[in-house]
Amino acid sequence: MLYGTPIARRRDAQRNRAAILEAASEVLAEGETVALMPEIARRAGIGQATLYRHFPDRLALTAAVVTYQLEILETRVAGYAGDPAGFRALLRAVLHSQIELCGLVKLVRRFDAGLQERFRRRAINAFAVPLSRAIEHGHVRADLVPEDLSLLFTMVQGVAEATDDVRAARAAADRAVDLVLDGVFRPA
Repeated sequence: MLYGTPIARRRDAQRNRAAILEAASEVLAEGETVALMPEIARRAGIGQATLYRHFPDRLALTAAVVTYQLEILETRVAGYAGDPAGFRALLRAVLHSQIELCGLVKLVRRFDAGLQERFRRRAINAFAVPLSRAIEHGHVRADLVPEDLSLLFTMVQGVAEATDDVRAARAAADRAVDLVLDGVFRPA
């Protein structure tokens, strides 16, 4: 920042940052709870010095990846705002994404409680409009509130973490998603 005016990042720096966030998301989607900085740099196609210029440590990188994933979530959810009947498909897709990013969720637990709460609140707030529309149109139980979604995410996370066998965890989480969604949605 120069004299109170933010300085825009150079295009190559923006490209590098995006590549780092995507590479870190991939590594974490593979079940890694320790995102190895050299592996992330390799996948991003950059040197480690460039990675550390953007993110001085794993904590900073993890916070940025969470923010990046929340932006993806918000974009995805906004696309369903006008489709109340599509809320089930949306929630299912988001819960599957959560299973895929189980390693990231584990890392978030290392953050202080205030930061964890801000991330949780942002995720829940993203669903407010599509959820209210799905309720209005009778697709979702009328007593469901946005906070209930946090409970759903926690339940699915617990199932996903119940075993070290990634395939078994995904299968169990998949079943949990079906059971959870059947409890949320009204019968057709």
